[in-house]
Formats: sequence, C-alpha cells, structure tokens
Amino acid sequence: MGSGFQFIDIILFAVIAAFLVFRLRGVLGRRDGHEQDNQQDRFNQNQQDPAGPDEDDNVISLPDRDHDETKPSPVSGSDEELADVAIDPNDPLAQGVRDIRRADSSFDPEEFVVGARVAFDMVLGAFATGDRVPLKGLLSPDVYADFDHVISERERENQTVEDTLVGITTSDVVEASFDGRNAFVTIKFVSEQVNATRDEDGTVIDGNANAVITVTDFWTFSRDTRSRDPNWALVATASAE
Repeated sequence: MGSGFQFIDIILFAVIAAFLVFRLRGVLGRRDGHEQDNQQDRFNQNQQDPAGPDEDDNVISLPDRDHDETKPSPVSGSDEELADVAIDPNDPLAQGVRDIRRADSSFDPEEFVVGARVAFDMVLGAFATGDRVPLKGLLSPDVYADFDHVISERERENQTVEDTLVGITTSDVVEASFDGRNAFVTIKFVSEQVNATRDEDGTVIDGNANAVITVTDFWTFSRDTRSRDPNWALVATASAE
C-alpha cells in the first residue's frame, strides 16, 4: 500500500488506542461520561472519591493469591444484603467488606462489580490482541509483566489469539480484605467465551474457534485507601479447573 494509506492506518490505530485508554480510565478513575461510562464512573466514585502463564492460555496467576472453589458465600452488594451479612462477625467476607468501608465509607460492592465487569471485558480483549497500552492502565506492574511476557511469547511464535467474550453469566464478590492500608476485593466471574490460538499459518493449535465454553475466573483488585489515586488495579487472576 502507499505511504498515504500507511499514514492513515497509523492515525486509526492511535485513535483506537486512545479510545481504549479513555474507557479504562472510566473504570478506574473517571468522574464523568455517558451511559456506559456512567457505570464505570459509579464504580470509581463509590470506591474513593474514596510466575508465568497459568495452565490456561489467557490466565495469569500470582502464586501468593491462590483461589479455589471453596469460597465464602458471594455478596451481590445490595444495601439490604450487606446489612444482613454484616451482622455476622464470623463471616470473613462480611468482615472484609466492613473493614474496607471503615477505611472508605463510599465503597459499594454492587457498584464495584459493575466496573469490574467492564474491566474484565476490556482486559480479555486487550490481552487477546496483544494491545499493551490499555493493559498498563488497569493492571498492577507485576501482573502487567506477566501479561507482557505471554504476549511477547506469542509474538515470537507468530501466534494469534481469538478470544470472544460471549457474555458474563455471573459476577460476585467472594473475598474482601483490608490490611490496614490496602483494600483487596476478589470477584468470581463465570463467563461464556470462544477461545482459539492459531499458528502463523492460521491453523488452530489450541482451543476451538467454533465452540462456546464456560470459564470461571477469580480476579483480585486492590487499591491503596490512603492514596489520593482512586484507581483499582488488577493484582491477581486465577481460573477454576
């Protein structure tokens, strides 16, 4: 193609990258926006105005935050449910939510889940396409390094990933904790996806491009409640076998 078309392509990619960063900031720091962005704004405003690849191809897990299916009963986050749960001092999930709220009275699990669902969709998409720019805005440095490692391996092997999020079936807060400064919230996502990895010839070498599968992921987000930065970062991921 001519240089003029190449120049147009560069501008187009730059616009797309800027748009993705704009939306990511909506999940973890925006204060204004439109209808879809308003969900992201509520996530942020209610929080603070407050080692390598896992066995699954597109999951990065950190060894110090293992997850399994023996989780506490999930909290959907409504005020009525939280009122019922919070009275039980033996419920670690309720205690964690209460501790976070003591440090940040505007923390709302229900609004948090809304923003986390947006982040889930965007991280999966950016990771599949190898788009590092939006990932940097949402992941902790350690998790970003792991994602970057996997992306680099795919690039060296000339592999491409097709990862289509068909829909999120459920998303529940299953863990919440506070260490005196940092808040940690883990969400269990059950989603339907189409995953396939192709080699440089376009042959599927992993997954199935024609099958919808159910995937269960546990994502942990964290933020420093003493910081003026309202952003939550993804600090760990794991998947259920």
